[in-house]
Amino acid sequence: MSDTYNNLFKYEAAVSNKESFPLALQHVIAMIAGCIAPPIILATAIGLSAEDSTILVQMALISSALTTLLMLYPIGKIGSRLPMIYGVSFAYIPTMLALGGQYQDLGPKNIIAIILGSQLIGAIASIVFGYGLKYILPYFPPLVSGTVVLCIGLSLYPVAIQNMGGGGDLTMAGWGSWQYWLVAVITLIANIGFTHFGKGFSKLASVLLAMIVGYIVSFFFKMVDLSSVSTAPMFSLIKPMHFGIKFNGSAIASFVIIFIVTAIEGIGDMSSTTIGGMDRVPTEKELRGGIIGFGVANIIGTLIGTLPTATFSQNAGIVSINKVINKKVFTQAAIIILVAGLFPKLSAFLTSIPAPVIGGATLSIFAAITMNGIRMIANQPLTLRNTSIVGVSVAIGFGFTTVVTAANAAGVSFMPNSLEVAIGASPVVLAAISAVLMNIIIPEKEEDKQTGESLIG
Repeated sequence: MSDTYNNLFKYEAAVSNKESFPLALQHVIAMIAGCIAPPIILATAIGLSAEDSTILVQMALISSALTTLLMLYPIGKIGSRLPMIYGVSFAYIPTMLALGGQYQDLGPKNIIAIILGSQLIGAIASIVFGYGLKYILPYFPPLVSGTVVLCIGLSLYPVAIQNMGGGGDLTMAGWGSWQYWLVAVITLIANIGFTHFGKGFSKLASVLLAMIVGYIVSFFFKMVDLSSVSTAPMFSLIKPMHFGIKFNGSAIASFVIIFIVTAIEGIGDMSSTTIGGMDRVPTEKELRGGIIGFGVANIIGTLIGTLPTATFSQNAGIVSINKVINKKVFTQAAIIILVAGLFPKLSAFLTSIPAPVIGGATLSIFAAITMNGIRMIANQPLTLRNTSIVGVSVAIGFGFTTVVTAANAAGVSFMPNSLEVAIGASPVVLAAISAVLMNIIIPEKEEDKQTGESLIG
C-alpha cells in the first residue's frame, strides 16, 4: 500500500477529505438499507400511517448517527472509541412484530409506544450489564468470543444470498430471476477484483466501487427505482416523543433479554473490529464503554422516537477487509447518515440501490467477519476440549434455529412465543450460551490454555 494512505490505518491521524470521504460513503452505503429496513417492516406490519412511517425511518437514521458519534467521542465511561458504525437492529424485529400482533387493537402508535417503553428498560439493563462487565468478561475468553463472532458471520450469509436473489422477501414477484443473480455476481466479482487486484484507493474502497459497478449494471436492467426521491420531502426536523412511551410487563421482559443478547453480540462485533482492523483484542475499557454507550444511546433513542440500535456487523467486516480505522472516516460516515435523516431526499437516493447489488457487495464482508472468528479460535490450542466447545456450540445454535424455522413453516409451535423470540430467532444466542456454559463446566487443562492475548486488555 502506498505511503500516501498510511494515516488511514491509524485511529488518530490527519487525512484529507479526498482520502476519507469515499471510504465514509462506503460505510454508509453498506449500512443504509439494513438500518431503514426494520422500521419499514414494522411500520408496514402494524399499519402505521405514511407520515408516521417516514418519521420512524428518519429517526432511525438520526439515532444511528448519534450513536456512532457517541462511540467515537466518548463522554467519560460512555463510548468505546472504536471505529464502528451503529444502526437500527434486525435483532428486535421478531419481538416487535409479535407485539404488533398481540396489541393490534390498541392502534399502531400505541404499539410503537409500548416498544419504546420496553426499549427504555432494556437499555437501562444493558447499562447495568456494561458496568458489571469486569465480572462477566472472564466468561468470554477468545475461544468463546471467537465462537460468537464465527456465528455472527455465518448467520449473515443467508441475508446476502437472499438479497442477491432479489431481496429479503422470497415471496416477492420475480425473486430468483437470472437478472438479479447476474447483477449480484457481477457486483461480487467486481468486489473481489478491487480487493485483491486493486491498489491504493481502489483496494481500500473496493466495496464502494463494486456497488457503483453493480448500480450501473442494474440501471440497464431497469432495477433502479428513483420515484421515492421525487416524492420525499427536502428537509424534516426531529419530532421527540412523537409516539409517546408506554410500559408493558411481558414486552419489557422480552426486550431485556434481547438487549443483553445484543450486548453479547456487541462484544463479538467489537472483537471482530479490533481483531480484523487492529490485530488485537479489545480492552476491557473499550468493551465496557461500548456496552454502556449502547445503552445510553438507546435511552436517547427512546426519547426521540427511534427503534433500538446495535453494532452493524457489515461495517465491522469492511474494517477487516481494508484495515481503515481512521476516526475521520467514521465521523464523516456518521455525519452523512445524520444529513440523510434530516434530508429525506438523500436517504431516498441511497436506498434506491437494488438488493442484488447490496447482496453481492456484502457477501465478502460477511465472509471477513466469519474469518475473524476463525482467527480468534485458531489462536487457541485446538484440543479436544476447545474443539468440542466450538463445534457443539455452533451445532446447537444453527441446528436449533433451523428446526424452529422449519417448525414455523409447518405450522408447529413447540415453545412459548416469548422464549422462541429470545433464543430461536438467531443462532448467535444459543451458540453464545452454549459456549459460555461448556467453557465453565468442562475443566481446562494446561494444554487447553490460550496462547494468545486475553479479551481483558
